[in-house]
Amino acid sequence: MNPIYSMTGFASQRGAVENGPGFTLAMKSVNHRFLDLHMRLPGYCDGLEIQLRRVLKELLRRGHVEVSLQVERHTTAQIQLNTELLNDYIEAFRKAAELHGLANEPDLNAMLRVPGMMSVESSVGAEASSDLDTAVLALIPEVVTKLNEGRAAEGAALAAELRASMGRLGAFGEEMVGLRNGVREAQFERLRARLTELTDGVAVSEERVLSEAAVLAEKSDIEEEIVRLRTHVARFIALLDEGGELGKRLDFLLQELNREANTMLSKTSAATGENSLRITELGLEMKAEIEKAREQVQNLE
Repeated sequence: MNPIYSMTGFASQRGAVENGPGFTLAMKSVNHRFLDLHMRLPGYCDGLEIQLRRVLKELLRRGHVEVSLQVERHTTAQIQLNTELLNDYIEAFRKAAELHGLANEPDLNAMLRVPGMMSVESSVGAEASSDLDTAVLALIPEVVTKLNEGRAAEGAALAAELRASMGRLGAFGEEMVGLRNGVREAQFERLRARLTELTDGVAVSEERVLSEAAVLAEKSDIEEEIVRLRTHVARFIALLDEGGELGKRLDFLLQELNREANTMLSKTSAATGENSLRITELGLEMKAEIEKAREQVQNLE
């Protein structure tokens, strides 16, 4: 059996560049229809981002995956002053002071706080950046393995819940089987009484009653839906046994199960009697169980 992965997980691992800075690589994933990669990397890692995307597309299938890289600052950093912007501010200040006859001088502290006046640039060279790329890429398999370990554990828990859910759906269907005959008998007697009432006591042939009962039974019988429900439940469990990437296929089966539940409710909506009411209750319980299962399946890869 192949492992069943949830799309929810988290993993992180610390690494280091030889004779260089340390770093922490982290991955966080949540459910998504497709593989959706989001990178949070230092500004000088554009080349690394392209390589990470290529590698992760081969290792992951579905999910919204956030990849973050934090590099320890062992490199030297320099404060850069935007002298052109500073000169423009000073010149504008003095022109305004002269225009209004003021003797004030510009406040240097205030000007240095102007956005864009000062910046910090890290002196990461091309060689150091290349070494960082190599070290990060070498750590990817280990981080993905840790991520998948957590996702597999949650996937196994979801699969166990889904098996239990299918067991309950199957039990609902079997209870419906036991109630069908009672529903038919109640409908037959109701039809006989109705025909007697409409014909004002005139005798109605048994053949006519049976003919009308057959038409009514055909319209309200749910045998085909129960057979299909059994088939879908069996297929669902078989896919869980098979494992692997099956979220979309399970979701499709749940749509089919929901369709069968809706048809059962539609066919039995006009029926009366205790058995009919119980079948309606079972149909509603089926729909609630299917909706719960769909929420869980949304998290499977």
